[in-house]
Amino acid sequence: MAHPKRKTSKTRRDKRRTHYKASVPQIATDPTTGEAHLYHRAH
Repeated sequence: MAHPKRKTSKTRRDKRRTHYKASVPQIATDPTTGEAHLYHRAH
């Protein structure tokens, strides 16, 4: 069984999660109704 030779520090462990971040949704405005909606979604 594989097991770590050294304890992984909190800093190194938390660095793995740096690329998981929420992105701001892109909002589009409908040219006919003026309603705000998300791109590539039926409205």
